Amino acid sequence: MAAGERPGGGQTHYQLLRLSTTATAQELRLAFRTLSKLYHPDTTTLPAAEAEQQFQRLQTAYTTLSDPDSRHAYDRQLRLLQLQKAAALQQATAAPAAPGLGVPAGQRALSARRALSGGEWFALVLLGAALVCSLVLGIGLAWWRGVDLLVLPVSVQTAPPSGDTAGDERPASASDAPLQPSVAGPGAMAAAAGSEPQPQ
Repeated sequence: MAAGERPGGGQTHYQLLRLSTTATAQELRLAFRTLSKLYHPDTTTLPAAEAEQQFQRLQTAYTTLSDPDSRHAYDRQLRLLQLQKAAALQQATAAPAAPGLGVPAGQRALSARRALSGGEWFALVLLGAALVCSLVLGIGLAWWRGVDLLVLPVSVQTAPPSGDTAGDERPASASDAPLQPSVAGPGAMAAAAGSEPQPQ
């Protein structure tokens, strides 16, 4: 079997070993060891011929992926196959549009949504927990230090009591009238006050 071929059943070597394409050498060894116990002719419950065939496929996958050069070549061939499949799918969906639909062929292909993986869910839950903890910690520390959580704006704090009107709109009182200088001398002011002017 060539390095680029998919092992039986249309599975890639990675799928056969139940690994991602980014698996490390240690993960590869562990997966091979675990799966070889399932398919080894001495330890399996499968019929001998089927177990031997599965074990041979498993060995081929492990041999290909454990050697860095053959793994690199295998990965290149897998990417090429994926690109060919994507191009064929794009050509199939890019068939001529019926007249009058008005949708260009390139815009008809819709992106497929996928479910979130376990790691992505874990990251979302961890992010949410961090947000909640930050809010609780911030509010708790502010409360412990005695900081007011709700503070009125300065304009409301410095405004006159609600019965008075603000600055320029208030009517002028007699005490607010400007003082005018007297035309009479200083003695006239004293006489008006009820005292005698003193001779000079």
